[in-house]
Parts: sequence; structure tokens; C-alpha cells
Amino acid sequence: MYGEPALPPDFVSLPYVDPDAPRGGRLISGNEGGFDSLNPYVITGNPPWQLRFLISEGLMYRSQDEPFTVYGLLAESIETPEDRSWAEFTLREEARFSDGSPVTVEDVMWSYETLGTEGNARYRGLWSQIAKMEQTGPRTLRFTFAKIDRELPLLVGMQPILKKAQFADRSFTGLSLEEAPIGSAPYFVSDYEPARSVTLTRNPDYWGKELAIRRGTNNFDEIRIEFYGDTAVLFEAFKAQEISYIREFNAEKWTRDYAFPAVRSGDIVLSEIPSGRPSGITGYVMNTRRPPFDDIRVRDAMIHAFNFEYINETLTGGRQPRITSYFSGSDLGMRPGPAEGRVKDLLTPFADSIPDGAIDGYALPESDGSPRNRANIRTAIDLLAQAGWTVQDGRLVNAEGRPFRFTLLLRQGANEFATIADLYVKALERLGITMDIEVVDNAQYQLRITDFDFDMTDIRRQFSLSPGNDQRLYWGAEVADTPGSRNLMGVKSPAIDAMIDAMLVSKTTEEFTAATRALDRLLTAGRYVIPIHSFDVGRIAHDEAITYRTDRTPLYGDSVYFLPEVWWMKEQ
Repeated sequence: MYGEPALPPDFVSLPYVDPDAPRGGRLISGNEGGFDSLNPYVITGNPPWQLRFLISEGLMYRSQDEPFTVYGLLAESIETPEDRSWAEFTLREEARFSDGSPVTVEDVMWSYETLGTEGNARYRGLWSQIAKMEQTGPRTLRFTFAKIDRELPLLVGMQPILKKAQFADRSFTGLSLEEAPIGSAPYFVSDYEPARSVTLTRNPDYWGKELAIRRGTNNFDEIRIEFYGDTAVLFEAFKAQEISYIREFNAEKWTRDYAFPAVRSGDIVLSEIPSGRPSGITGYVMNTRRPPFDDIRVRDAMIHAFNFEYINETLTGGRQPRITSYFSGSDLGMRPGPAEGRVKDLLTPFADSIPDGAIDGYALPESDGSPRNRANIRTAIDLLAQAGWTVQDGRLVNAEGRPFRFTLLLRQGANEFATIADLYVKALERLGITMDIEVVDNAQYQLRITDFDFDMTDIRRQFSLSPGNDQRLYWGAEVADTPGSRNLMGVKSPAIDAMIDAMLVSKTTEEFTAATRALDRLLTAGRYVIPIHSFDVGRIAHDEAITYRTDRTPLYGDSVYFLPEVWWMKEQ
């Protein structure tokens, strides 16, 4: 995205992999809930989340050791002008799908158009930014972009490429459960048991296994995904060594619950993976499409009523820091106090329409750590009164006498969010607010989220050190009302859209950082999410038989491209 790639043209392997790692063995993953689809590229259904990363690949591959750099995968070369107004790719002649058929320009063009018009919302935004797509040679195609956006040549290279012929006599969205899309990746779906397991097999004839970008990666012969009813059952299965690893997001539980016999004997190893990523945002998102959360004063009151210090001490022993903004913990995060310099210049034209605190300075409220949270509760009462909510007969009601009652929607197995909510609900009761907690299965949850049928729900968004068009998918006004959009809060802000635009046309790191810090101020001061603690370290408990390069972890730490991609089974 900026500067030159870190690796030279003749690099041997990625710097965080072992190019001589042995191949073989079976890795068993554990998922919560179930699945009713093997197609991760459409808006309908509930597929195993791992499939999106395991059964297809793109023209380019993103290194996990640089903020944003891509290297050739299906494409052997990319050409783009100085202004990056277009990008032309040349396919590798040897590229093949898992069934042995060649990857053609026709497959690539079909994939982009189909995903852009019929696929999941995450793909449609990019398609809208492509003005023209054309074949320019037997193995070459060119994308001309609708506007100048320096990130687009990188993003366009990362879309999944699927086989057109598979859908010659059926719709893209009409695959039955018995069939997964055909991709060109090292793994393909070889077996499944409805609602119980999915098995992926490494293709022994994988076309790209000798590429430098693939050397030392995708080492397991088989990856099996087992499904369990909830987090507690999954953890017990791991303790019994029925699955190969588990990720732990609670530092207190990591300290308290991982001293069982298999750990003490060394059969299970506890690994902590450092990360250079921003905190991202994790917490409870309020749907501004419907009252009362369309009022920023109400959202502010909800944040004041959330006693983070007490909850964090209760659940994590205070071991995990709070998320203080969307990009906290990195150089991209907003700075304390009033906006200055370039950040202020970017925000000033919108001064009359952006949230209080975006320019003058905003910080999340802090409590004294006691259960009562008296000072913040008083502030919350004042904010609610300003918004027209008053207490009558022990209930908080508006001018029409309608009580303040809303539903927190959670998916089955979201135990940590449910536990935090149980503590939060008591604080809301002191305000006269009733929060109903509704737990639904994964399929129903996905339908509700797709249709924005919720008042409040959980949210987790992870960001890279080079955020860009993904921010438009998360908070852009254009997708706020698109079913399946990731803009869960429904924000429509010209200022936010302008900051994202500024990020995407930046030519220097300084310009980019200022635009991202300005965006961070708008999102945080908008009071859309009640943040909880951050996941500053990746915590993986795993079978002693699997390992990774412990002396050199990637910049992005435990990302979706870390385990299983760069791990391997020790030779027995």
C-alpha cells in the first residue's frame, strides 16, 4: 500500500514460516453451533466460517508480516499505473482448480461479477467500484476502477476465484448442502456429517505447492471441523483431547482453568502469540435504525451505565485492558484531548454535524470500580432526561408513557457476552430500563442480523494496520440499509464517509494516519458501541504434537492465516 514490499523478488518463503516444515497428520478444530451450508460466499445459509479461508484463493496473497502488501498467487504478475486507476493481472499457466481443470480468465471474470452481484455483501462493495473488466490476452485481464483509490489494486487481487462451469446448470446461490464451491486452494471439502462435522483434505496435486508464497504452509493432510453445542461443551471436549486446539479470549480463564492434567503433563501446551494489530472493536452495538438508539444521548447513557471496571475485575481479574477506541493500541488510534493538526483540518468542515467530542476530545466514562457506579448512573439519568425519558412508578418511560424496554440478541454459545450482559442488566434495572436477553441458534441469529432485526447485539471487528475499503463495509452510508451489510449500527455519516475517502487517496503514511485517527474520533464519539476488554494477545492451548515457528511470529499474530496455515504436525 505504501513503499516497497519487504520481500525481494527471489524470496524463498514467508519470513514467519518454516519452509522445511513436515507435512502430514490431522488437525481437529472445534466450532460452536452447527451449519446448514458449505457455500461461504453467499448471503444465505450458515457455513463453517473457516471455509472462506481454506477452499479458495485469489490472484494475490496478503502477507501477515506487513501492514498491507500482496504477492502473486494465481497471478504471476500485476501491472498498474502510478495513479493506480487500473490493474492488469497475468494468470499463472499452471494454476488449477482442485478437480484439475485450469483456472482461466473466464473463471476469474465470472467470479468477480457473480460475487459482486449475487454474493455476500462483503464482495459487492468492490464490484461497485469496478468501472470495466476486460480480457486483454489469453491469460491477462484488466480492471479499470470507477474512481482513484490506491487500495483497489490490492483488494481486487484478493477476491476468491471459483469455477464457472460448476454453476453452468444451477444458480450460484442454489448449491445444496451436499456440494461445496470448487476452488483452487490447497484444501477441498471431502466429507461432512450434517450439523456435526466437515472434513477438508489437502490436495496432493495442489498446483501451487512449490510457490515461495506457499512453501512451508498448509501442512496438515486433513483438517476436520467438529461442532459442539456451546463453549462449555467445546472446552470439555478439548480437555478430553478430542480436538487439537482451542483459542481462549478471557485472560482470567486462561490463568484459572488451564491447569488440568493434560496441561500439567505437557500433552497440551499453552502458547501466547503477540500481535501488532489495533484493538478493533468488541462489545455491544446499538441499532440506530430504530428508537431509542437513534438518539445519541440514549446511547451515551447506555455507555455510562456499563460499569466496565467492575465487570472486567469480576470476569478477567482486571487482566485485559479496555478498548478505548476502534484503533486503540496502535499508532492509528485517536490521541487524547482536542484534535490537532491535520486531524483537526479533516474534521472542521463537518463541525456542525458530528458528535460532541469528536473535535474537542472524548474519552469513555470510568467508574470507581464499585458495583454501584453511582457517578456514572447519575450522568446516565441526566442524559436520559434530556432525551425525554423519566421515571414513573419505578419504570423509565417516554412522553407517550411507553416503557424503555429493548432486546439484546445473542447467538447460542456466545457465553462471554451473555455473562457480561447478566451483570449489565442489573445496572439498567436501577435506571428503570428492562433489557431482555434473547439467545437464538446460529441460523436464526444470522437471519436476524442480515435483516437488522435487533435492538442491540454483540459485535467484533478486527482491523489491520492498513484499514481502507473494509471501513466502508463496516460504517459506510451506502451499505447501511443493504441486507447482510456489516454496518450493524446503521450509521449514515457524511463525515465518516469523507474520512474513509481521505484514507483511500492518501499517498503518505502521515496523511493516512491522520485520516484514520479522524475516523477513529468520529466512530468513538458517535457512541455506537459499548466496548468491552481487548484481546491484546492471542492465547492458544494446543496439542503438543502440533507446533509453529516459535522464534518468529507474524506481525498480525494469531490471525485467520496463522492457525492452521503455518502450523504443522511434529514428525512422530
